Amino acid sequence: MGNTLAHEASAFINFRDYKWRDSRAHGFSWVDVKHLRLPPESVGDRELLAALIGHEQFRDDYAGGGVLPEGLRHGPYWLRLVTPDVYEAISREKSAEILRDWMDLFEEMPAELEADLHREVFNRLTAADHIYYLSGLGDEAIHDWGRVHEYFHEFVLIDRSAGRITLLVAADD
Repeated sequence: MGNTLAHEASAFINFRDYKWRDSRAHGFSWVDVKHLRLPPESVGDRELLAALIGHEQFRDDYAGGGVLPEGLRHGPYWLRLVTPDVYEAISREKSAEILRDWMDLFEEMPAELEADLHREVFNRLTAADHIYYLSGLGDEAIHDWGRVHEYFHEFVLIDRSAGRITLLVAADD
């Protein structure tokens, strides 16, 4: 297939940008959303996951460095150990449950944050044809400073009707 995914747009929701009752209640948490346009030819989900892993936008350590075209890390993991096989197909309900459980760690969220998360995250989960969750990576996959994240949740949403694959990361730093 080659890598014919095209980066379309990104959104970054930084919890500290919202007004909390307690100024540190946000827990230095955030959600990063990257949208890529699907290739014109029809390919299977595993091929799309492989293309996403091979894409430059995937080379992000999510620790302030941003996308590094020659990067060796993906979030807390060594990039070389992230393969399509470590993604588990999960339901919309299960993905929403994982995110809600993570969000429940915080005090009552500001209404504006809830609205932004609904628009950028939960609406996209609902629209996705298939959802994959990054799992199956053990401690040996964590890179030299990968434990900077206390929580790291990664989802890949495939929405064929919109012609889009979305990389969604919910984490902290």
